[in-house]
Amino acid sequence: MTSYRRPLRWAMVGGGADAFIGAVHRHAAALDGRYQLVAGALSSTPERAKASGEALGLPEERNYGTWEELLSGEKAREDGAEIISIVTPNHLHFPVALLAVQAGFHVICDKPLVHTLAQARELEAAAAQVGKVFAVTYNYSGYPLIRQAREMVRGGQLGEIRKVIVEYHQGWLATKQGGKQAEWRTDPARSGPAGALGDIGTHAEQLVAYVTGLELDALAAELTRFVPGRALDDDASVLLRFRSGARGVLLASQIEIGRENDLRLSVFGTLGSLSWRQEQPNELLYDQLSAPRQVLTRGGPGLGEAAARATRLPAGHPEAFIEAFANIYSGVADDVTARESGEKPEPLYPTLKDGVQGVRFVERVLASSAAGGRWTAF
Repeated sequence: MTSYRRPLRWAMVGGGADAFIGAVHRHAAALDGRYQLVAGALSSTPERAKASGEALGLPEERNYGTWEELLSGEKAREDGAEIISIVTPNHLHFPVALLAVQAGFHVICDKPLVHTLAQARELEAAAAQVGKVFAVTYNYSGYPLIRQAREMVRGGQLGEIRKVIVEYHQGWLATKQGGKQAEWRTDPARSGPAGALGDIGTHAEQLVAYVTGLELDALAAELTRFVPGRALDDDASVLLRFRSGARGVLLASQIEIGRENDLRLSVFGTLGSLSWRQEQPNELLYDQLSAPRQVLTRGGPGLGEAAARATRLPAGHPEAFIEAFANIYSGVADDVTARESGEKPEPLYPTLKDGVQGVRFVERVLASSAAGGRWTAF
């Protein structure tokens, strides 16, 4: 891995005023000093985009009214942006990402990647031609103890994996109220064909794949719209069969009153199990057949290299959501600068492949649910 750590010239599409996730991206990118925000097209109208850019201190000539202007303007500059983050509602991911890739930019894109598997495949083919870095912000894979869990599972410490349970519980969409963020997430034209499934179910699916490496073989699903008049699912229950013979359960809901951002993962093998909760991210429970429970702590003893590299503070100083998100950005920066030196390291951050798999997962779940929960090949 190269030690060259110059800041990357970075631009954002979306993520302007009042956008929660836009501020998260900027905090994450700033945390390790690896990025310099040089340009942006930060909102859906030129007026709001320029107002947001002014508030962030972007120079007037690089504070663009539209994403099309940003891509063409930055491509034409000798000091133009090298990497584009796409922080928009889902319906814009495909056109922005496709043109950004074709223009030769590295890309960081929010999830779910795109609306359809056909779009995902077209984007994958375009990215393969140019060979640029393409990351998808499944940010929970950036937590140090998730990386520890991955290392332990793939290193055989749990033996043969028998069962995986992943749950993502939220309650913020228990009614039709919810503001700007709820409005576009429950609109099929902008969110895509899935609601809670696409918004948080794809996080759950990616977390299972990231930690275990298990390959899905088939699934059986039920999607529900509990809130009257809602056009998209707000609750998902999915049974999983893996090619190895392991079984799984995936739950994703946004109507569970009292739940905030309660993502949980449990992996059970023939030799032991691991359990982790996003709301208590600095602890990983490790149980073995004939030994007392171990509580592994972030920054504490007994952790592997992957967890150590993702940790910034000593044990007892909590790290959480922003730091995990920053690990995605830091990994991308490492990859981009390594490639400039002729290296091509194996990325620990989620890539375009993960994004394509997430879109495939959504389509298969939708098909299974529409067929009354029938087992559907993956």
